[in-house]
Amino acid sequence: MDNNTILYIAGAAVLGLIIGFIIAKSLEKSKASKLIKDAQNDAKSILKQANSDAESLKKDKILQAKEKFIELKAEHEKVILSRDKKMAEAEKRIRDKESQISSELSKAKKETQSLEDKIKDYEFRLEFIEKKKEELDKAHKSQIQQLEVISSLSAEEAKEQLIESLKDEAKTDAMAFIQDRVEEAKLTAQQEAKKIIINTIQRIGTEEAIDNCVSVFNIESDDVKGRIIGREGRNIRAIEAATGVEIIVDDTPEAIILSCFDSV
Repeated sequence: MDNNTILYIAGAAVLGLIIGFIIAKSLEKSKASKLIKDAQNDAKSILKQANSDAESLKKDKILQAKEKFIELKAEHEKVILSRDKKMAEAEKRIRDKESQISSELSKAKKETQSLEDKIKDYEFRLEFIEKKKEELDKAHKSQIQQLEVISSLSAEEAKEQLIESLKDEAKTDAMAFIQDRVEEAKLTAQQEAKKIIINTIQRIGTEEAIDNCVSVFNIESDDVKGRIIGREGRNIRAIEAATGVEIIVDDTPEAIILSCFDSV
């Protein structure tokens, strides 16, 4: 071989090595690119999965948070409802108690007012009674004095004097309180009169004696009977004590019965 051939072969060998090296490098580069691309794809897939898992986890957490919120809200509303119910019941009890107290106070005020009215009425009546008592005491004393004066008069004159005295007293005693007592006094007097008549009959024993000791005395009106009797029978007792004559007031119209041991 000549030198040119050797150089040609050597050059071709070197060129082949260079081309092979270049081809090897190209292949390695292509393989590396594929690996990089695959790695990128894997990374994208992992990132996508991670995002998907994160979104799913986020949704689960949000759902759990919502459920917990709903649970807490329901429990809170239950507590509020229970509290409101208790407050409403307490307010109702307070209103009922206030209403009861108000009703009792109103009733107590009415009872107190009624009691005060009764006390005033009793005080008025007591004052009236005291005044009438004083008037009757004065009238009693006056009647006793008059009876002492007329004791020396005849029976007919004594009757007339007694009637005039009773007429004068009737003008001052025409009060409602005395009128209320008239019927009661009549009934009491009637019962006492019957007893007196029976006792008189038993004591005298004969009709003739009765005619001599019992007289019927006519009066102008039945109103005079009430004046004769007086409050609680005071007038009639005073007259009987002063004269010794029993005065019988019964249902006989415009008349009273005078009974004594001496004829009248």
